[in-house]
Amino acid sequence: MANHKSAQKRIRSNEAKKLRNKYVHKTTRNAVRKLRALTVKGEAEAMFPTVASMLDKLAKRNIIHKNKASNLKSGLAVQINKL
Repeated sequence: MANHKSAQKRIRSNEAKKLRNKYVHKTTRNAVRKLRALTVKGEAEAMFPTVASMLDKLAKRNIIHKNKASNLKSGLAVQINKL
């Protein structure tokens, strides 16, 4: 257990950040899943910018690596173009 007040606060704030990051990451993964499940090209094209933005925000906050975000966006774009 932490002995200093600042260390205790850091533990509390880390836990809050962890929960927030987990929520945002899970929400983004669900959005990617929904986008992959779409079969209508118009709907997929309309949803793609939102999902790409979510992935960029995750990469910016270091929740996922920037290359992973790029790979996911690239794969989604390829899949949309195949529709």
